[in-house]
Amino acid sequence: MERYVRILGIIFGIMMISLSIAVTAETILRKFFSFSLGGIDELAGYAIAIAAPLTFTVALVERSHIRINQLTQYFPRKAQAVLDVVSAVSLMLLAVYFFWFTVQTVLDTQIYRSIAQTPWATPLIWPQTIWLIASITFPVAAVILSVRAVRLLVRRDWRSIHKEFGTISPEEELHAELEDLKRREAEIHASTKEAVQ
Repeated sequence: MERYVRILGIIFGIMMISLSIAVTAETILRKFFSFSLGGIDELAGYAIAIAAPLTFTVALVERSHIRINQLTQYFPRKAQAVLDVVSAVSLMLLAVYFFWFTVQTVLDTQIYRSIAQTPWATPLIWPQTIWLIASITFPVAAVILSVRAVRLLVRRDWRSIHKEFGTISPEEELHAELEDLKRREAEIHASTKEAVQ
């Protein structure tokens, strides 16, 4: 799953950097040359729609989505584990619903041959097909994780459920950030050493 999330993060990053370059170019051209590329706002809408399921997936796998644990932290370990599994299954159902909604939207667009109400008059089937492909990432990850959570619950492996699906404590988050910092510093050091040689 780590490689899966890394690839999605890279795709998201490339999309957002490309979008920011396009918006910057549009702003400079309008300000200093009274010229507009036109349609940058349309592209931004498509980019955000396509990027959303990618970010949902990364947040799900990295457990970086908001979890309110003001009460659950006082529950017994088994009760916490059961709630963590319920949470994983609930997110999976939500992800599958989102994907079903996306499929229905794309099918309606195809039937009605919808076009964007913009100067480009883009046939919406093009960006929505890319949106559909991106939307697959969220339910795939959610199904895999929820199946894993249910298996752990059946085995009564409370510790693994907490480790893989429980709320990340501030201490665990700090430890993960420090480990990530060490990894990045090692990569920078290695690349600098290679460049010197």
